[in-house]
Amino acid sequence: MDDPNVVFVDVRETNERRKTGVLKGSVHASRGFLEFHADPNSPTHVKPLSSGKRLVLYCASGNRSALAAKTLKSIGIANVSHVAGGFPAMQKAGGETESAA
Repeated sequence: MDDPNVVFVDVRETNERRKTGVLKGSVHASRGFLEFHADPNSPTHVKPLSSGKRLVLYCASGNRSALAAKTLKSIGIANVSHVAGGFPAMQKAGGETESAA
């Protein structure tokens, strides 16, 4: 979790993030708009998605993040994985959390 070459990406919706908090230092790229967030030419582009760093996606349970990882791979972003078990697994592993902005 402390690797500077890793970006944790929260693919949950904003209301979920507000209810439970987020992994400290993670970026938000909701699954519903992921293709737009990943596109450098999109006005909603999330710059860390094109940083070249390893992207580790998480959601509430691990299902959406698995689909999101597959989607990113299909559009050419290869260095991506997801967290089985989602946000609760990150908390259990000692991931520091904070309130969603």
